[in-house]
Amino acid sequence: MRVFVAGATGFAGAAIAERLSADGHPVSGLARTPVAAERLRTKGYRPIVADLDDGLDDALSAAADADAVVYAAQIPPEREAAVVGAFLDRLAGTGTTFLFLSGTGVLMQRTGGAWSADSFAEDDPFESEPLALPRVRTETAVRTAANTGLRTLVVRPPYLWGDGEHGHLSAVYQSVARTGAACYVGEGLNCYTNLHVTDAAGLVAAVLDRGTSGALYHGAAGEIANRWIAEAAARDLGVGTRSLTPAEAVEVWGEFRALIMGASSRSRAPRSRAELGWLPVHTDMLAAIGAPYLRAQAG
Repeated sequence: MRVFVAGATGFAGAAIAERLSADGHPVSGLARTPVAAERLRTKGYRPIVADLDDGLDDALSAAADADAVVYAAQIPPEREAAVVGAFLDRLAGTGTTFLFLSGTGVLMQRTGGAWSADSFAEDDPFESEPLALPRVRTETAVRTAANTGLRTLVVRPPYLWGDGEHGHLSAVYQSVARTGAACYVGEGLNCYTNLHVTDAAGLVAAVLDRGTSGALYHGAAGEIANRWIAEAAARDLGVGTRSLTPAEAVEVWGEFRALIMGASSRSRAPRSRAELGWLPVHTDMLAAIGAPYLRAQAG
C-alpha cells in the first residue's frame, strides 16, 4: 500500500519510513525544506515539500493520495489537535488507514525519582499528567474517527532509544558534560518502559498490516531504573554518579527534561503481543552504553 509518513525526517518517523519501504510499501514523506526533501529522495521515498502550518493543505492532499497515513510528526501540543483533526476531516469516508503515533508520556507520573508500582496495559484506566491531556484528547479523537469511514489506529510507544535518540541515555551522558558526574533524580529508581526505535517501526508495520480499527497498541521491551543507567554510564566514562534534587535537575537539563528524568512511566503491551504476535528484538537498552553518539555528548 502507498504510505504517507508525516514526520519522515524525525527520529521515529525515519525508522518507520525505512521499515515500510523495506517491506515493499511505496513511501512518501513530509519534508519542510528542499534539503530534507533531498534526503528523503536519496532513500527512495517521494518527498512532499510542505509543513503542517502554512503548507498544511499540501500535506492533506498528499495524505488523500495515499492508502495509509502514519502521523509521526512532532509539533507543539497546542497545534497537534487541530492538525490531526484536519487530517481526519479530509480523509473521512475514504476508507484510508490513519495511524497516530502517540507515546506513553500520557501515563507519566511525577515521582521525583521514586519507583512506582503502576504499570499500564493498552486500555487500563489512568489519570493523565495535566501537560499530556491535549495528547490524550487527540488519541481519543483518532480512535473515535473509526466511525467516520476511516480505519484509525493509535500506537503508543514508550521511551525510544537507538542511535540519534534524545532521551534518558543521552540525558545521562549530557549530565556528565555539565556536572562531571552521571546524574539521576532523587533515588533514581523511577522507570520509563523502553523500546528500540527499530522495534517501534516493526510494531507500526504490524499494526498497519493487521491492527483493529479504533484500537490502541503499546510497545514495550523492558524497564531500567534511571540510577542503573547512570551507574552504567559512569563505569563507561570512569566518573562518579550524583543524585540531583528536582531544582538541581532543572539547572542541568532544563525544566521539561528534568520533569521526564524524575518521572515514572511504566507500560505493558498485551494487545500488541497477543493480537499481532509482535515481539521486540532489542531487549537490553544498556547494550547502547558506550556508543559513540552517547560518548560524544559527554564532552
